Amino acid sequence: MAQLSLLNTGKDDVRQRLQSLRQELNLHAHRYYVLDDPILADAEYDRLFQELLALEQQHPELITADSPSQRVGGAPLAQFRTVPHTIPMLSLENAFDGDALVEFEERLFRFLQSREPITYVTEPKLDGLAVELVYEDGLFTIGSTRGDGVAGEDITNNLKTIPAIPLRLLTPEGIAPPPRLEVRGEVFIGLADFKKLNAERATAGEPLFANPRNAAAGSLRQLDPRITATRPLDFFVYGVSDTTALPCTTQHELLQYLGRLGFKVNPLVRLCPSIAEVITQFTVLQAQRTSLTYDIDGMVVKVNDFALQERLGAKARSPRWAIAAKFPASQATTRLLAVEFGVGRTGAITPVAVLEPVQIGGVTVRRATLHNEDELRRKGLMLGDTVLVQRAGDVIPEVVKPVLENRTGQEQPVLMPSRCPECGFPLVRIGQEAITRCPNPNCPAQRVRGLIHFTGKGGMDIEGLGKKAVEQLVSQGLIQDIPDIYRLEVAQLAGLDGWGDKSAENAVRAIQGSRTPTLAKFLAALGIRHVGEVTAQVLARHFASLPRLLLADEADFLHIEGIGEQMAASLVDYFQDPTVREMLSRLESLGVRVQEEKPGAETRGGLSGCVFLFTGGLARLSRHEAKARIKELGGQVASGISRKVTHVVLGESPGSKLTQARELGLTVITEDEFLRLIGR
Repeated sequence: MAQLSLLNTGKDDVRQRLQSLRQELNLHAHRYYVLDDPILADAEYDRLFQELLALEQQHPELITADSPSQRVGGAPLAQFRTVPHTIPMLSLENAFDGDALVEFEERLFRFLQSREPITYVTEPKLDGLAVELVYEDGLFTIGSTRGDGVAGEDITNNLKTIPAIPLRLLTPEGIAPPPRLEVRGEVFIGLADFKKLNAERATAGEPLFANPRNAAAGSLRQLDPRITATRPLDFFVYGVSDTTALPCTTQHELLQYLGRLGFKVNPLVRLCPSIAEVITQFTVLQAQRTSLTYDIDGMVVKVNDFALQERLGAKARSPRWAIAAKFPASQATTRLLAVEFGVGRTGAITPVAVLEPVQIGGVTVRRATLHNEDELRRKGLMLGDTVLVQRAGDVIPEVVKPVLENRTGQEQPVLMPSRCPECGFPLVRIGQEAITRCPNPNCPAQRVRGLIHFTGKGGMDIEGLGKKAVEQLVSQGLIQDIPDIYRLEVAQLAGLDGWGDKSAENAVRAIQGSRTPTLAKFLAALGIRHVGEVTAQVLARHFASLPRLLLADEADFLHIEGIGEQMAASLVDYFQDPTVREMLSRLESLGVRVQEEKPGAETRGGLSGCVFLFTGGLARLSRHEAKARIKELGGQVASGISRKVTHVVLGESPGSKLTQARELGLTVITEDEFLRLIGR
């Protein structure tokens, strides 16, 4: 509280303290939001910020435009005024494949009348909103949308609320930026933040945003900046309007320079010495697309050399020296023909949309998930609707919403079944759960999916018994439940379509090798509701053996940290079920011996007491292999962030877990460091 005594001191002292606070807070905001490398605890940042607010409240005449306090949003506007762009913000021509990129270079050669090699810079094309930021003597003064390219809307106060946009530029090596700098970049919302934002809007009964781009655009075009300040907006810089007064001669140098001024530059920017390298990078980026934490719809390609850019110039609407290599669309509209209801291994009833076939992202989509009954009702879908469909993460198709403007009055309501579509058993919905379930433990659909889980990677990992093989064995009457797997013989399998002696022998050998699982692996394979790999490890360490676990009651489970009433009840119901007891007895008679957890085994493993959490994709081994190795060495794998996590493993394109980990002060290690830890 010592600093607050400045409230009663001279104005020069207050002015000096305010200047110091602004510099320090802006520096730490830059490290946190731009570099993702904070060096100040959140509590200390908050303390400094509160001191700043208190001093500015006492001396409002000393508030400056670059103060962090100005990010909270000003008074609402009646309307946006129009701001002209000194140099037009042109659009880009599109390319959709490698041939089009080769033709792009051929056009450059023809215009230049030369075939001298051209170097390019590539960067992800974010699906956000292009903006221009004007800095005068290093201070952010005006921000606007692209508009029609010649003029845009003045959204300065809204842009000030985005932490990744510097209010005052840094001065690297003490070199001041040019007197006027017009910076261009993209405002966007990350995928995790978008999902959270829509969930909050659904809870509040507000209409959902169709995609992150709409959410970003809608957030920036709020007349009340205080609303914009609540939205999780982010920013990447990609260029400037005029390069003539800058200490750089290429696009690549420009981006490095802008990074030193305090802007956030996309880490996936690449320098490519040829168009062949550009095409390779296009393929690489398209493969990375699903693992990124934000939406991209292509890759921007620019001639690197500014002198060449100047010679190439621009056409009426686009520069000759740049092109947008677009990925196939990930959203489309089509008709909802029907809704079918599937049954999962825990009895969950999942509505699935049957669609008029449509191409999305280069894939023909005929079916899409609707998640659950509540989601179906919230979206207000009707049979015959025109619907907006997207591939979530470009992988799983989902219905976003109906296009209400296209309704004709002939649409029909979607009716939820009252009985299981597989076994006819009455469906139930328990408590506050959003999921309707079939409670019949003998439901054939649940049985098949349970068998697939048991043999799969999250279970016993029996090579040769994948999803299609299990479905075939069930349809042929060779297996009906888990013990039947251990009765299979080579001759039975070899006689099936698609099988041969070798594949049958390998499968039976893999089955034999799974007869002595660890307790944790066995529990995870059973597919008990609410019990995944992490909970299975917790149970195995606590009870050490299957017989001891079978004797446990609800109170015993509730004494285990991390197990609540719902999970405890589920465990008791499962293990007290006579059919489960009979199944376990049959497995024992067939030679399946679940291993006891040996005291001290974790210590000998070398990772005793270590709890790992992964964020981002691993390049040199799969997540499944990494988790298996951790368990072999006596460590644990967490599914979510908490203070119990000892190591956060940083992969490619990490998600929000990284930010949360740093907020908690957790140890973050690279994939190489992790590999050394596990002896790889």
